[in-house]
Amino acid sequence: MRNGYWMAAVGMFVSAGLAAQDKPDAAIAASLKTLNANIKVDEVRETPIAGLFEVNLGGQIVYMTADGKYLVQGSLMDVPGKIDLTEQRRAGLRRGLLANAPSSQRIVFKPKGEVKHTVAVFTDIDCGYCRELHKHMEEYNARGIQIEYMMFPRAGIGSDSYRKAVATWCAKDQQGALTKAKAGEDPGNATCINPIEAQYNLGQQMGVTGTPTLVFPDGNVAPGYVTPDQLEQRLTQVEASMAEADASAKGK
Repeated sequence: MRNGYWMAAVGMFVSAGLAAQDKPDAAIAASLKTLNANIKVDEVRETPIAGLFEVNLGGQIVYMTADGKYLVQGSLMDVPGKIDLTEQRRAGLRRGLLANAPSSQRIVFKPKGEVKHTVAVFTDIDCGYCRELHKHMEEYNARGIQIEYMMFPRAGIGSDSYRKAVATWCAKDQQGALTKAKAGEDPGNATCINPIEAQYNLGQQMGVTGTPTLVFPDGNVAPGYVTPDQLEQRLTQVEASMAEADASAKGK
């Protein structure tokens, strides 16, 4: 009887352990609450490492054990494949987040001819490299590249850069106002219903820390100024890789 009771108890313990491993969300969320009561867990997913789970905290990726006892920050690398799995995941999240800021909520500089490529750019009116990028707008457009600006005033909401971003958005000619502002002309104090704060928050959620930050269609990013030739080459590569991945997925 004692042996039977012991085996039953062990079975219950193992089952409970497996259940915790299968559904670690509650344990992980509870553990994180001890670090920050306001923290919000968006998603918990399995990783290729048994017992280690990916935790999405508003776009920030960390890793935790199923019991919530250990937390790891940094990149998870697939060494044989030479793939940064963490950045791959972040790129996927960025693609989803971009849907929250459709083209209708961006200041778009469209080519006169065929639109061959599109790239989203987080920009700050007072940023030197942002101004350098904007000086070459005709060259980007001549290559069929559509630039879609979202505002990211680095000094934050309520700053002078934020005021300029709002005034530019509220101008009758947004493209003209932005071009003048990036050339050093003060756009004034016009106000209206605008997406600037939402775009700034979106940038933070996507991990933007500086400007310009280019966000490619696959969700990968490139910080800083990129020449027209470099951008055309990068976009061509990105779109080819996306097409190949889609074809591979359909073939499975």
